[in-house]
Amino acid sequence: MVDETQDLINMIYDKKISNSSQNPAEKILRKSSKPKYQIFDEAEFTRGREVLGEIIVHGMLASGGTDIDWLIEHKGSFIILEFKGFHNDKINIPQGQMIAYQMLHEKLNQSTKCYLYIVGCDDIDFSNPDSPVWIFEMNQWKNNIIPKNMTDIFDQESNKQNKFIVYREYMEEISVEKLREVIDSHWKEFE
Repeated sequence: MVDETQDLINMIYDKKISNSSQNPAEKILRKSSKPKYQIFDEAEFTRGREVLGEIIVHGMLASGGTDIDWLIEHKGSFIILEFKGFHNDKINIPQGQMIAYQMLHEKLNQSTKCYLYIVGCDDIDFSNPDSPVWIFEMNQWKNNIIPKNMTDIFDQESNKQNKFIVYREYMEEISVEKLREVIDSHWKEFE
């Protein structure tokens, strides 16, 4: 009986090994080509960011502060990307940041072209072109396609805050490769 059980275990184990070796392509992640731009001195980059964080100090009237994550200019037209991490299937966008982005988008589109994307992502490897991200463009925000929630509709105890809450379900899921294609299509449009 012990031999039969051992034979059965070996047969199942060998079958699992052979099945897993039959589909090695499923386990191989694609890698993007080398990044076009790299941070050469990460310590200096980090130090520069920390120094900027000390501009606004306690006792000042001004507060907050933000940056633009990625700004691409080509022949006077712009593509702006703002990256936000998902927490419980939602991203948070500070109200002041969104107002600034709306105004920037509006002003730039008066004299040139500007596409402004909010990109939601989980813990992601951007070197994998198949990794998913979720996006919406500022025109979708302005046209109320994206709900402008300032309270969490799923949390009855949350109070209104100075941030917009955008749920993953209202954003379009695309791959990193598709996001690259969108950026390149705008670049070509600016030619």
